[in-house]
Amino acid sequence: QVQLVESGGGLVQAGDSLRLSCVASGRTLASAVMGWFRQAPGKEREFVARITWSGGRTDYADFVKGRFTISRDNAKNTGYLQLNSLKPEDTARYYCALGLYALSTVPAENRYWGQGTQVTVSS
Repeated sequence: QVQLVESGGGLVQAGDSLRLSCVASGRTLASAVMGWFRQAPGKEREFVARITWSGGRTDYADFVKGRFTISRDNAKNTGYLQLNSLKPEDTARYYCALGLYALSTVPAENRYWGQGTQVTVSS
């Protein structure tokens, strides 16, 4: 079984930055892919970014446009999402997800999720 625990969310002003963390435990991550999704009130959960655990290959949603950076620390079994130049429309609950061998950009196709961390951006 896989456990994912996110942290790092908060209330910030437009233009500020945050770094979200996701600690993974329970299974080996050697072939895993970790990703971040977000869900705003009244909207569907959407893909933000993903990274392969072994090679560090990254993939981003178009709306990220260079503002967000995904990374991981293999030694700490921790993934990160750096959020820069935050906008009010980035307000959402951000979820970490893990695929043992692949991670879909379609939320319903992924099995392992954290509980989420709230990011609120005021104008």
